[in-house]
Amino acid sequence: MAYNLGQRADLRRACTTIVSGHTPQKPGEEFIRIGEWCRHNGYDADVYGAGKLLNGFESKVAKLLDKPAGLFMPSGTMAQQIAIRIFSDRANISTIGMHPTCHLEIHEQKGYEFLHGLKSWHIGNYAKPIVADDITNLVQRIAALVLELPSREIGGQLPTWDELNAIKTASVKRGIKLCLDGARLWETSAFYQRSYADICAGFDSVYVSFYKGIGGMAGAMLLGDDEFIAEAKIWQRRSGGNLVQLHPYVASAAMKFDDRLARMPTYFERTQQFAKSIASVDGLVVNPKEVQANMLHVHFPVSVAALESARDQIAAENRCWLGNPRGASEVPGWSSMEIYVGENLMALDDDFVRAHFAKCLALAKKLNHD
Repeated sequence: MAYNLGQRADLRRACTTIVSGHTPQKPGEEFIRIGEWCRHNGYDADVYGAGKLLNGFESKVAKLLDKPAGLFMPSGTMAQQIAIRIFSDRANISTIGMHPTCHLEIHEQKGYEFLHGLKSWHIGNYAKPIVADDITNLVQRIAALVLELPSREIGGQLPTWDELNAIKTASVKRGIKLCLDGARLWETSAFYQRSYADICAGFDSVYVSFYKGIGGMAGAMLLGDDEFIAEAKIWQRRSGGNLVQLHPYVASAAMKFDDRLARMPTYFERTQQFAKSIASVDGLVVNPKEVQANMLHVHFPVSVAALESARDQIAAENRCWLGNPRGASEVPGWSSMEIYVGENLMALDDDFVRAHFAKCLALAKKLNHD
């Protein structure tokens, strides 16, 4: 049976076991938790960016990342476009450097171009993280470089610690502002064995997300020096992001923040174990071979359509949702499925998960040839 998007959403909701990510909260339950948490802590609603909860959370995250100031925003799309617009205007250069798989390039319908008149310059190898030599050898002048840590589209890969510092040094030498796409920054500390402040050092702006690894309803934060954030506030207003109230999103993130950060090393350990287990299934390939964050891609030697259909069949028959196919792999005839290791996988043993992935592979192969 072929499912449309709405039917797939219903199918996923009917599953009693979900492998990837965190256990989803039902909207009503989340709203109740938010209300009780705000009442317990004495938080009132913010008004156009001013409020105890909102500003306190901005200060908390800024201190954790050792940045002078932070600004909560409705979305990372808005945050990153504002950052690169500011640095472009300051440098009077309309070109921004980014990896070929950068979120701004492949998931935002080129908002940077249509809304801000900016141009992109692709840096680095499609299947690998950016390295310092890519910056040193640049022939194009760019105002800023968007560096994603970890890189989602290539399985959560990260540069080595030495390479990351070399990237920072090379950018300074070229006069390039560094913008950290930290949508999954929280997942990097366990691999680097460094503080978030150490990782963010040298970046002129940092964007972090609160609905991915943290599990909040929505929301992001842009961080940098005081002058940068003051300018970002103006652009937030211009972009329609200075909502009269943001506290439901802030509270949803803030009440989970400390616990989720404390769990990140455990998620990373579970990812290492999970990767070895799945790689033992003949025919499946895990990318990267040595995981660098609590996420990875599992590659199947079948088409995207066959993989989706097999995943859906398992969901219908076993009430188990494995994950979401990312699309076709670079290898013709292959496709991949993204797995984020969160609370869901912590409750599942390897034998159970490996058996379901093996079944998915067998079903997908059959569907691929039908």
